[in-house]
Amino acid sequence: MIDVAALDPADPGFVADPYPVFRALRERGPLHRHEAWGAHVAVSHELCSAVLRHRDLRRVWVDRVPQREFAAFNALHRLSMLENERLHGRLRAAVAPLFHRRAVAAMRATTTELVRPRLDRLRAEIDEHGRADLMSALAGPLPVDVIAALLGFPLADGPLLRDWSNRIVRMYEPELDDAGRRDAELAAGEFREHVAGHVEHRRAHPGDDPLSALVGTGALDRDELVATCALLLMAGHEASVNGIGNAVVALHDRPAQWRLFRGLGPDAVGTAVDELLRHDTPNQLFERTAVHPVELAGTRVEAGEKVVVLLGAANRDPAAFTAPDELDLTRAPNPHLALGLGMHYCLGAPLARLEIGVVLAEFAARFPDYALLERPRRAAAFAIRGYQRIDITA
Repeated sequence: MIDVAALDPADPGFVADPYPVFRALRERGPLHRHEAWGAHVAVSHELCSAVLRHRDLRRVWVDRVPQREFAAFNALHRLSMLENERLHGRLRAAVAPLFHRRAVAAMRATTTELVRPRLDRLRAEIDEHGRADLMSALAGPLPVDVIAALLGFPLADGPLLRDWSNRIVRMYEPELDDAGRRDAELAAGEFREHVAGHVEHRRAHPGDDPLSALVGTGALDRDELVATCALLLMAGHEASVNGIGNAVVALHDRPAQWRLFRGLGPDAVGTAVDELLRHDTPNQLFERTAVHPVELAGTRVEAGEKVVVLLGAANRDPAAFTAPDELDLTRAPNPHLALGLGMHYCLGAPLARLEIGVVLAEFAARFPDYALLERPRRAAAFAIRGYQRIDITA
């Protein structure tokens, strides 16, 4: 019988394929105590959904300590709508217009314009070398391009923003070493300084872009603006980067589903994207803290104790999904939790869905017969699930 200690981000086998461990733990029960993580771990769809909606289980920010060693990281997150529920409503309301239906629909043309040159370069690299890394040529840079365009950042900032974000989000790995934490703090400091400079430039020289409009409302002060922009740049691209990469591998391994995808009309692509996000979830976990004692699956969780919600486990639960380990691009309804639930449901979910759908549709049109040259290399991370390299040919 498998033990909860098998949830081990240091085990390459678990990182490569965590789903058998999730299945075994679900069969034992919906909630487990993970001593190494210092948290309860929810693995069923029903319990994960309940935790994400429970008002006594919240995002509670606690500064990383020693505080003097993580000043920049703490400053970025202390005023984040994701971490500070006291500020959540006001911060979310201020930026919500960026993600209204009309605003997101307007980003379709921008996303298409951005993806086509990336595909041109992908084709040129394959023509020259016989292969290309999809992650570095397309899936990695494109989502940052989209968020940068949305916020009015120069496209030339993309590589910097992507590097900082990748390094900062490693802090959420359950067992990150000291070197990784120091690097995340260094990246946070550089990221914060860069974003602050951009915000101040827009304050002095407003343009015709959403960030200028947000600055002009005066709804957020300088530090709140910096924290909000940083959150949108980080959260706004991680799911899309790995959603694209995970999808390309999953579809390659299932030729019938790839043929189906290539024949989908625009109205059906969104359904397919939801299924791809469910099947191999880019963000594997969320964390909540009990602010009052609560009972979960017969276990008393005391105030101050943490509960980790394993989204990947919930999204493969047979109690919620028929044949959950199968990829079915026509699956509907699809109550997946890949983009969260409750008050912290992903604000940018409509943009992420649109972006992934546009990228995959454009990729399908240009590379209908792509092939993987070798098994892709997984990134050495569990919380953010994706690939380090995906070498393809066409």
